[in-house]
Amino acid sequence: MNENIMKIASKDVVSIPPSKSIKDTAKVMMEHQFRRLPITDPGSGKVLGIVTVMDILDFFGGGNKFNIIEKKYQDNFLAAINEPVREIMSRDVICLSEKASVNDVVETMLSNQIGALPLVDGDDKLIGIVTERDIALSRAGGMDDRTAQDYMTTKVFNTTPGTPVESACKIMVRNGLRRIPIVGGEADISKAAKKLLGIVTSTDIIRFLNAKEFFDNLSSNAASEILEKTKLSEIMVEDAIVVEPEDTIGEICELFKISNIGGVPVIKDDVVIGIITERDILRAVKKL
Repeated sequence: MNENIMKIASKDVVSIPPSKSIKDTAKVMMEHQFRRLPITDPGSGKVLGIVTVMDILDFFGGGNKFNIIEKKYQDNFLAAINEPVREIMSRDVICLSEKASVNDVVETMLSNQIGALPLVDGDDKLIGIVTERDIALSRAGGMDDRTAQDYMTTKVFNTTPGTPVESACKIMVRNGLRRIPIVGGEADISKAAKKLLGIVTSTDIIRFLNAKEFFDNLSSNAASEILEKTKLSEIMVEDAIVVEPEDTIGEICELFKISNIGGVPVIKDDVVIGIITERDILRAVKKL
């Protein structure tokens, strides 16, 4: 794992200036299916910050960044989404040198609980980005003796189809979750287990917030009303991709690659018993 990280990093990096509106930033994310975007100085190309899907969810009502709408704009959503992205970006960005090794990246990601690292040259100019997925997929073939049950997270935050989108945003932001299984119907009363009905991801919510129908329904400026009234059953993916406890890490990585996803519920007898994500796979990579 001492090879240079640029061998697997993305070199054609999409970045945006700090003046880009929050609304347009969300559109860029959906167009490219990115979960994060580096913010760079238009002149020097230096990294000024980074914005993630979680920052967008926080802004839309999940956390502290909602104050921009609630206080500064008195819940005037249409005005707030035209704020520059610098208002919600993370400024303390960890960057690594283009000379860093894969091992350096894995250690930095796990110790700081981050899913991507901008890579810079000697002048601190952005020249690449590497994500958890890049590393996981590059190591997929060497992990066929390890299984989902070895690395899955067993503490799973579930919710029900009737949960409002606003509540889901708060659950995700407060617990650092990118996806929540949707469950219903007791499958095992003794264990209070629930049957999997679908899944909702942070990207699903951003896509909903980007949709023309959402803006058409903004007869008033109070976006919070729509987020409270819209239930997860209206936006969740019903045919969720799942794995079983015995599926190998290699198979799961291949599934992530084919389906362009970053995490899946682990089920047994239609009941969610865990969840495995790119970060869990990164932990497996560290032990290679």
